[in-house]
Amino acid sequence: MKGDVRHVLFVWLLVIGAFCLAGQVSSCTSLTAATSVSAQAAGEAGYIDPKMADAIVQSGDAMTRAVEEMTPEQAYYIGRAVGANILINYKIDTSNPELVQYLNKIVNALAINSDQSDRTLVRLYNGYHVAILDSAEINAFATSGGHIFITRGLLQCAASEDALAAVLAHEIAHIQLQHSIKAIKTSRITQAWMYTGSSVVGAATSGTSLAELANIFDESVTDIIREMINNGYSRAQEFDADALALSILASAGYDPVSLLDMLRELDKSQPRNPGGFNKTHPAPKERITNANRKSRAYTVADTRSYRRARFSAAR
Repeated sequence: MKGDVRHVLFVWLLVIGAFCLAGQVSSCTSLTAATSVSAQAAGEAGYIDPKMADAIVQSGDAMTRAVEEMTPEQAYYIGRAVGANILINYKIDTSNPELVQYLNKIVNALAINSDQSDRTLVRLYNGYHVAILDSAEINAFATSGGHIFITRGLLQCAASEDALAAVLAHEIAHIQLQHSIKAIKTSRITQAWMYTGSSVVGAATSGTSLAELANIFDESVTDIIREMINNGYSRAQEFDADALALSILASAGYDPVSLLDMLRELDKSQPRNPGGFNKTHPAPKERITNANRKSRAYTVADTRSYRRARFSAAR
């Protein structure tokens, strides 16, 4: 009888994990609550070991916390943590404050004209802020706190203001689409699911560390953040960011084709610059093919000549 109860509860935990990973938040929460109540009752009645009952209850709690929606405040502070981790590996370039100011003006123009502008972020935390990283590596990062980091190497690949705007629009798109938050949330759900199985099995055999299980989401997000920074976003997320970037560029009066120009430049520079952008993004050729189809939906007057002088001055 005890073996049957253990088996049923363990299967239920696997079902919960599947619902959580599929993004079925209400189903995950309801199943978790039902399983916790059942585990407590089974433990009190002596059908299962009290340690296993505790492990099942706390595993369920971990699952529930993993799928909870983050508030804008939480997203902002996670963004600060991401930024802090980026600055562990890179130094801010302070040699050209005028260029930093120029980049921030472009970002503000893009954000103001964006149909999906994150108004909560703008209202609470004063919008987007760009910093230059003192690195020849070709790369860029964005955080849910509105921070955008661009390396010197990537800036040098831009041949026009529109090309710079394309890079910044792509990073704004990652923020507005909440890709960093989704990446962290997915990692936490996966971690909770995997840990749940091992914890319950451990409780059934030699006992589990309930303190370790209870604190699974009280630990630092540093490891998850570093994984995200090192490996970047998914291929689909990069394509989605490119698609939204095209819309943002067109809304702000920039030529959406500039994103394709920038990707072609990155494709040329790839063989000479291993790591960085190459490691965290799909191949430029794939992105060019995907973005080229979507760019045909936009018709924008060519006003690039009006921006050449200020681009040259900023450089």
